[in-house]
Amino acid sequence: MARRTLSGAVALTAAALVMTPSTADASPPGTKDVTAVLFEWNYASVARECTSTLGPAGYGYVQVSPPAEHIQGSQWWTSYQPVSYKIAGRLGDRTAFKNMIDTCHAAGLKVVVDTVINHMSAGSGTGTGGSTYTKYNYPGLYSYADLDDCTSPVTNYQDRWNVQHCELVGLADLDTGEEYVRKTIAGYMNDLLSLGADGFRIDAAKHIPAEDLANIKSRLTNPSAYWKQEVIYGANEAVQPSEYTGNGDVQEFRYAFDLKRVFNSEKLAYLNNFGEGWGYLGSSVAGVFVDNHDTERNGSTLNYKDGANYTLANVFMLAWPYGAPDINSGYEWSDADAGPPNNGQVNACWQDGWKCQHAWPEIKSMVAFRNATTGQAVSGWWDDGNNAIGFGRGSKGYVAINHEAGSLDRTFQTSLPAGTYCNVQNNTTVTVNSSGQFTATLGSNTALAIYAGKSSC
Repeated sequence: MARRTLSGAVALTAAALVMTPSTADASPPGTKDVTAVLFEWNYASVARECTSTLGPAGYGYVQVSPPAEHIQGSQWWTSYQPVSYKIAGRLGDRTAFKNMIDTCHAAGLKVVVDTVINHMSAGSGTGTGGSTYTKYNYPGLYSYADLDDCTSPVTNYQDRWNVQHCELVGLADLDTGEEYVRKTIAGYMNDLLSLGADGFRIDAAKHIPAEDLANIKSRLTNPSAYWKQEVIYGANEAVQPSEYTGNGDVQEFRYAFDLKRVFNSEKLAYLNNFGEGWGYLGSSVAGVFVDNHDTERNGSTLNYKDGANYTLANVFMLAWPYGAPDINSGYEWSDADAGPPNNGQVNACWQDGWKCQHAWPEIKSMVAFRNATTGQAVSGWWDDGNNAIGFGRGSKGYVAINHEAGSLDRTFQTSLPAGTYCNVQNNTTVTVNSSGQFTATLGSNTALAIYAGKSSC
């Protein structure tokens, strides 16, 4: 959960989540570790997209927005103020949710569920499924006794107790140290597992003690179900992301923050040891992203409005072997509070304001590149000392990115076998000679990506 308040009301966060069977490992078994985060897509639209685009492109996972009854309102953040654990929100009912999971599974994808278990709502009213509630009373679910004693907002991130027991942007904070609350949350998550969910993104995990989350996870019918936890790094803060790696993966926000700075104002040459070399979490427990629905709105990362910088950062992330990547796919906005077009119904990509970043050709093509190069270390790094870089992924692939103001014309050295390859960034062919070299010209702000097994375009 991002610690910020959107204009006019309470906003919560949510980042990305991937999934994997057991162990705290960001790179799931097999070769498909990329998650498409279809933010605020309704479940029927997600199901169709799994079949038409995500499966064929090689995505391993799809992440969906929270399936719980929530407060009424058109803003996106209403989805992050649950009032009951019924699947009765604007994105679809229980039947639509179950159908989406079955359809995505049939298309070869696993489903990660954004899960809000730190808090409830900030006000009173009637929820999207007809439940009446007040901030501290959710009939049949929680009462005042189930909420934390601190009923004032979080104000001090240097104070662990304040961060984990007070109210994130004024939202009623659940006392996750209590037996009843732990059992009830686990019951909700077990219901989602019974419908076929494969894993969870834990919203606002930073505001829940790691030991509470461990206890809840231990109660699941599948305790090895994948967890990715939203724990935003803050220098010298009391609660740190590393505390949560015992429960599962943790989202590495520094990765996205730093990519924005490098692509906007520094040098791509600096990325030659990006990841653990920059002090981040270990690759095997890190979830990474260029942007998520919170950060694209609060300005802390790149977003779709940044043009080539944004596109190339996603290309780099998918080519670079650190963490498990999430592709944020949302909708155009000028008002940061604005909810999804058509209440989440996506009739077609690139219509009605849906951005569909997961389907942008430059991004989508890199999913197959990543799958083909899984397990291969970076080899043969080259840079011009500034904003042009190239690197191999062992004998399986090679990527070059030209972020300079002018074109780049050079001969690149790879470890690929001789042959003809398709540059999946623009569907032209590249010929690698017997010495592993090829010559190419890259226009300003373009990339090149070739990989074994892809010889024709």
